Amino acid sequence: MSEKVTFELVSPERLLLSQSVEMVVVPGEEGDFGVLAGHAPLLSTVRSGVIDVYESEIISDRIFIAGGFAEVAADCCTVLAEEAVNLSEVDKSSVEKRISENERSVQNLNPGEDPSAYEADLAIARALMEAIGG
Repeated sequence: MSEKVTFELVSPERLLLSQSVEMVVVPGEEGDFGVLAGHAPLLSTVRSGVIDVYESEIISDRIFIAGGFAEVAADCCTVLAEEAVNLSEVDKSSVEKRISENERSVQNLNPGEDPSAYEADLAIARALMEAIGG
């Protein structure tokens, strides 16, 4: 049996996941990185993308995150995510709706209204759509 690493996924609201796993692959800002037991300490920003959780050399969970930070120690990997959702729970039609609503909001701005919040959410929704293969 291989050594395990504790993986914790935290959103602004709560602890979403805490489990002992074989490996975690995190979408770091500079590229994806894998975390196994005994990993060197690391702090990294995280881009929108998918965390792959491995058990017995297969992916047991795929979790979309919308940016955040990762802290890695020899026996633990903690990801602080702005938004997180298990890909098995994503409804493609709701993501399509989120994209179209944000596109419509960007196109129909009031004079002087800042589009950055709509554009940021649109980028996250598009990354989520790509993650589910849409």
